[in-house]
Amino acid sequence: MKTVYQHNRELIENAVPRILSEDEQSWTKALALDDQLSAKDRLLWGSNVPGSGAPEQVIVGGILAMQTMGYDVSEAEKLIEPALKARQEDDRITLGMLTAKVFHILNNCPKVKDHPYFAYTVYENYDQYRKAVSFPAKADIDTASKDFLDRTHAAWLTQIIGAALGTCLEGYTADALKAFFGEIRDYPRKPSTYNDDITFELAFLEAFIKSGSKITSEDVALHWAGMIPSAWSAEDIALQNFKLGIFPPESGYRCNPWREWIGAQMRGAICGMLAPGNAEEAARLAWIDGCISHHNNGILGEIFNAVMVSLAYSMDNVKDVMLAAFSAIPADSEYRSVIDFALESCRQHDDWLSAWRPCEEKYSAYNWIHAYPNAAAEVVALYYCDNDFDTCMNIIGMLGQDSDCNAAQIATLFGAMQGHSCIDAHWSDPIGDDLYTYVRGYHQLTITELAQRTVDAVNNADKH
Repeated sequence: MKTVYQHNRELIENAVPRILSEDEQSWTKALALDDQLSAKDRLLWGSNVPGSGAPEQVIVGGILAMQTMGYDVSEAEKLIEPALKARQEDDRITLGMLTAKVFHILNNCPKVKDHPYFAYTVYENYDQYRKAVSFPAKADIDTASKDFLDRTHAAWLTQIIGAALGTCLEGYTADALKAFFGEIRDYPRKPSTYNDDITFELAFLEAFIKSGSKITSEDVALHWAGMIPSAWSAEDIALQNFKLGIFPPESGYRCNPWREWIGAQMRGAICGMLAPGNAEEAARLAWIDGCISHHNNGILGEIFNAVMVSLAYSMDNVKDVMLAAFSAIPADSEYRSVIDFALESCRQHDDWLSAWRPCEEKYSAYNWIHAYPNAAAEVVALYYCDNDFDTCMNIIGMLGQDSDCNAAQIATLFGAMQGHSCIDAHWSDPIGDDLYTYVRGYHQLTITELAQRTVDAVNNADKH
């Protein structure tokens, strides 16, 4: 192996001088790079969600997220209007400066004394979390059976269906969706398998295939760095951190105001699929995955979904699955207070919309991409769906918020539990078997291949 000295010395000694033409000179490339970087600043301050067209100001959402986590963001708030003005005027210099300043403020803003957030326990690591919860007993699942393969295929298919449905709807309120669409009982448009929900699950699956149950957060982070070309909000920060050598768990909270948004919660299903009937292992895998880009309640959101999918392989009612998964969320966490509130609202009302209204009001201070309103939406949909896939998709679609993440995750429960029998042709036929993604190494494959890879990963988990 050559030493670093040798690499450096050979590079210099073998370099041959030459005269470059104007076309070969690279200074003009800096202008193209400037366009890319300025475009990213503009997107932070204003964009439209790719799937639904909903308006978004992700950096404003980041300021709000820090506020809801108990920090004084008043100095950052002062910069919002000047930054929006600079964006409107295409003042790249001012916008770049203000964007940097906002991140600096958010990385250093003081805590608000006696803020309600700090009345709850903050969970910093898996050992602390594990001591605070209990899990349903492990079920014996025959993972070598044809039935397991069938249900895992159905789990992927229902997840893809849910994501395709929700992608058209995310970023809007229940009232706005009702007024525009009426009752949503099918895809509002031709569905596509392209979305960012499945992206990170594929990277986790690939890492698990290589490492099995010995998988680490670093394994997952490296697969993100290799397989995922771009990301948004919390995941974008994590990717930037990895490439600067900042690895988990620090990558999940350093410079990351979006660390309790839905990005981890939206990828819990794969952890449950890789630990069928074993809620404790699903939670462990979810922590390993979640901490690379999220912290505390953001990770607990992934655990909630992972445990539900795991339990779906061994139970026969999605509402019961949801209730059983509550024990995997610490009673003294703020996340638990959210799902407890949503459940109590369901118990007090006869229909899903009446139950949703108090949740909508209570969590109105949170961005629609935050884990909390979306966790509440999952609870409401699972409580009222009467164990029926079509009804569940209707409710979760109508609830709004981050619809694709929510629909994809809870749809997976039905496939894992009921197999293909729950999927009507009007959902599955437009999807077919082809899966297209922007993940390197997974640009095109079939859902059949994906299901087989998942089952093989489960059966080889302890062979590494």
